[in-house]
Amino acid sequence: MNQEQILTELQFKAIRSSGPGGQHANKVSSKVELSFHIESTDGLTERQKKRALLKLGNKLSKEGLLILQCDESRSQHKNKELVIKRFFKLLEKALVIPKIRKKSKPTRSSIEKRLKSKKIASLKKVNRGKPDY
Repeated sequence: MNQEQILTELQFKAIRSSGPGGQHANKVSSKVELSFHIESTDGLTERQKKRALLKLGNKLSKEGLLILQCDESRSQHKNKELVIKRFFKLLEKALVIPKIRKKSKPTRSSIEKRLKSKKIASLKKVNRGKPDY
């Protein structure tokens, strides 16, 4: 993944943030919207693109755009930083290939321990019954 290349392909849009805020909030666009087209990027290999599309499929728009928004701060620059960090974290998480689980046999001692505890539980229940004279 080439972060510098991807950074140049990101598109930003500043929007007015929602919620209360008085006179200042009505004229300042502090909310930042990041959009990124995964299929047309040169910063990812074809394999990485397929993996990202598969993992981030539910977050993509109909046009194939990944859209993230941030309005946590009152500063547009701070929101831009935050949304870029969030984007790269999301992309890195999507590109991680999990390890394949290898099946393993239980150890002999663990099998014996399990059987012994089953036997104890069985005897406990047998002893609860009425005694036969």
